[in-house]
Amino acid sequence: MFKIVEKRKLAENIYEMKIAAERVARAALPGQFVIVRSDESSERIPLTIADYDVEAGTVTIVTQTIGHSTKKICSLEVGDFLADFAGPLGRPSEFVHMPLEELRSRKYLFVAGGVGTAPVYPQVKWLHEHGVECDVIIGAKTKGMLIYIDEMRKVGNVHIATDDGTEGFKGMVTALMKELVEGEGRKYDECVCIGPMIMMKFVCLTTLPWNMQTTVSLNALMVDGTGMCGACRVSVGGKTLFTCVDGPEFDGHKVDFDEAMRRQAMYKNQERLDNDNREHKCKCYGE
Repeated sequence: MFKIVEKRKLAENIYEMKIAAERVARAALPGQFVIVRSDESSERIPLTIADYDVEAGTVTIVTQTIGHSTKKICSLEVGDFLADFAGPLGRPSEFVHMPLEELRSRKYLFVAGGVGTAPVYPQVKWLHEHGVECDVIIGAKTKGMLIYIDEMRKVGNVHIATDDGTEGFKGMVTALMKELVEGEGRKYDECVCIGPMIMMKFVCLTTLPWNMQTTVSLNALMVDGTGMCGACRVSVGGKTLFTCVDGPEFDGHKVDFDEAMRRQAMYKNQERLDNDNREHKCKCYGE
């Protein structure tokens, strides 16, 4: 059992929780994820690590109430317990293995969309702690959906884009990227993008003519999180890979996003049925 030691509401239907998980905190690196179950009858939910504190022994997760299981997680309060909190899983971001001298010579642009801002934060924070300053674009539909703005400003150079113009640049994150690169002449060695699948697709289409290395996280495809179920298969450079064990980060210019979006939509009807079924049970456990 894993105790919830802090909880706060970040935006409508988006919650941050700090979980007492000392062993996970000691081993965690940027880019990795955990598998969470709210109780013994719940399904496994993969969530990218949003932060970790080795001294406090806590790991931070951010959850949006989309389906039945995420609603159950978000309904828990401080002092309640999660049944499972397994991790860290997946491969960490590649930059954590780079020689420090090489790393400090690189320029990074991070593009975060919606809840994807949370897993971007530990990456920017880690780079900041190692002497690498980053530009960060945070995008959302409207001001009220922006998260982690204050935290991100402490570790990176933040640029905000909202679809309706209620905060920062009015327009899509791709338009703001063009403003920075083509308008202001900024140069980057790599773009790291985490957010909705359609956003990541168009970010990759934007960076392709610039020959800018682009990394995306496909954590939204995962189900089991251990490579056993095969639900997170994705085509990368013509090869079939598994998001949970081969990723979750991949070369965005090689990802077949149309296939990935079709796979992401496979379980929508089942999720709708589960949302209406109060007696929902994880299928691994039967009735």
